[in-house]
Amino acid sequence: MPIFYDKAQGLFHLQSQNSSYLIQLVHGYPAHLYYGPKLRNDSNLSNLLQLTERASFSPNPIPEDKRISLDTLPQEYPGYGTSDFRSPAYQVKLADGTRITELTYSSHRIISGKPALPGLPAVYTEQNSEAETLELELIDTVSGLTVTLFYTVFSDFNAIVRSVGITNAGQSAVELERVLSASVDFADSDYDALYLSGAWARERHVQRRKLAPGVTGISSRRGSSSHQQNPFIALLRPDANERQGEVYGFSLVYSGNFVAEAEVEQFGTTRLQIGINPFDFGWRLEPGERFQTPEVVMVYSGEGLGGMSRTFHRLYRTRLCRGQHRDQVRPILVNNWEATYFDFNADKIEAIAKAGSELGIELFVLDDGWFGRRDKDNCSLGDWFEDRRKLPGGLEDLARRVEATGLQFGLWVEPEMVSPDSDLYRSHPDWCLHVPNRRRTEARDQLVLDMSREDVRTYLYERLSAIFASVPISYVKWDMNRNMTEIGSAQVPAERQKEIAHRYILGLYDLLERLTTEFPHILFESCSGGGGRFDPGMLYYMPQTWTSDDTDGVERLKIQYGTSLVYPVSTMGAHVSAVPNHQVERITSLNFRGDVAMSGNFGYELDLTKFTQEEKETAKRQIEFYKQIRGLVQQGDLYRLRSPFEGNDTSWMFVSGDQEEALLFYFRVLAEPNAPLRSVKLEGLDPAKNYRLDPSGEVFGGDRLMYAGIPVSSMHGDFASMWVRLTAVH
Repeated sequence: MPIFYDKAQGLFHLQSQNSSYLIQLVHGYPAHLYYGPKLRNDSNLSNLLQLTERASFSPNPIPEDKRISLDTLPQEYPGYGTSDFRSPAYQVKLADGTRITELTYSSHRIISGKPALPGLPAVYTEQNSEAETLELELIDTVSGLTVTLFYTVFSDFNAIVRSVGITNAGQSAVELERVLSASVDFADSDYDALYLSGAWARERHVQRRKLAPGVTGISSRRGSSSHQQNPFIALLRPDANERQGEVYGFSLVYSGNFVAEAEVEQFGTTRLQIGINPFDFGWRLEPGERFQTPEVVMVYSGEGLGGMSRTFHRLYRTRLCRGQHRDQVRPILVNNWEATYFDFNADKIEAIAKAGSELGIELFVLDDGWFGRRDKDNCSLGDWFEDRRKLPGGLEDLARRVEATGLQFGLWVEPEMVSPDSDLYRSHPDWCLHVPNRRRTEARDQLVLDMSREDVRTYLYERLSAIFASVPISYVKWDMNRNMTEIGSAQVPAERQKEIAHRYILGLYDLLERLTTEFPHILFESCSGGGGRFDPGMLYYMPQTWTSDDTDGVERLKIQYGTSLVYPVSTMGAHVSAVPNHQVERITSLNFRGDVAMSGNFGYELDLTKFTQEEKETAKRQIEFYKQIRGLVQQGDLYRLRSPFEGNDTSWMFVSGDQEEALLFYFRVLAEPNAPLRSVKLEGLDPAKNYRLDPSGEVFGGDRLMYAGIPVSSMHGDFASMWVRLTAVH
């Protein structure tokens, strides 16, 4: 069993596939002992915690044992105000205005499986035998506040999942001011912090820096997980890299404001915390009510960043993503956005679909501009009715015309937004996020609907479900194109206004749960100006995300590489677009753009009717090839071989679970005169097997391919790429 309890020592031993996590009760305080490579449960686990008396500036809450100070004790869920001066995991304002609470052990239970989190996305088990969960209950005896720490340990994944439930068992309402999902105290500070940072069209670039005394942290205050920071942070040893070394990854399953921080304190220890951002957050908890935090997935890897990533990939691909599309190969699509923008009619759409059918494409996606009077991006959001000027027969007629070409039909929507120039806003101006007597700040000429309101969600559900039920739609792209300002709700009393940002996310999850449950045949793709909400919370409802609005092949090398640190390839939408590229004006070959896009969920975003005959033949070859390899790309194990953040070359490969087949991609951005001869060493193969290489037909041993490598010096010109397909020979 993954969880063991030694009553005599008050010791909890959590064992994942290859790691251990130890907690010990010390005078009633749950203390963190160890997190790292798996320990035997029959090993002597005593004396892991070193206690010593410090100066008077580290107070002693237990007079008879001056070795105990909350300011130095490594705690599982530290509080504020009772002698721990480090960052707290939670903070509560009580009815009398005080903010002092102190949690100690009350009880625990160990159960099979993993309970669902009410109203929140979460990883799951399909059989109770896959995992065990520790529920560690703590109580503040003065206020009656009860805190339950949840730890789920998976048998077949090197992952531990944590969350927190807070119940007000007292007689008066309390105000939650800070409620993080996890806090882990590491015994030293010899770590680098790694995280994913960027901006619109430049998402999830890899950042790495050494920890130093003080706080190293990332956060979002934008109402969503954001383009700028991703809800993920890793601590890794200075010598750790892609292939070796210790890495601790923390990924928050949440789509709203978050914080992730590593605090190095005076004695050289490190406190890592992650959860809902306490900035502008508050939650009034009435007697008997309970608040549940989102969960954080913690992954330990002794095999570097690659080992960490493959654990996240397998867990998220199979136990976070849900529904009938989870294990299916994803369709090759064409989207008309960069082909037409708002300027289209039914005949133009049908022509693009017909051109796609001739190339072997399987799905057409109608993007923005099909509803209201949406000729520009300054009107009609919220008016989810077909524009009969552009589509005289409506969506159903257009979908039938697209289906007649042999393609499935998909649709773009942006339900969370409203245009001031819309019938919906004129009828319900109070339905947007706003504050009385304050400006309603617009972005992209739109405001944000108040998803905390049930009437708003009901309207959206009725309009969208009516479309999804009447039109043969197999795919929906769900967009969200601005961040939140003036975060307030007309329906919520003054003392609850700080709840709105979180209630918005809960309302969004509620709507998504209804729609995805009612229409399980629809493949939903999340989008937020590209990758502005690429997070595990959205993947629970939508198994893929539009990775970035930047479709340039060179830029996508960094974006897709960084995204793959946490997220499986099956979640990444990747398209070939026109050149010059619409974001950076770069001109790259169709082959290069195709190879980059085939490293994700492949598609096109351009006007196929303008292809030359040569481009048509190239696209046909790409589509035929991707149909052969997409199962491997989308479901295989990813190995990153060369980083675009470290040089001119990028390389990655995909390997099947049985190591019978693999696929290598190699990219070079700029040509070099008289360049050195280069080779690349492959990874993930079986060294005892022989592999045939396509297209050359040569056969090499897996050992030679991994330890000596293969040449990659034959590419010519700027923006060059190549692929090699490997098949085991028996």
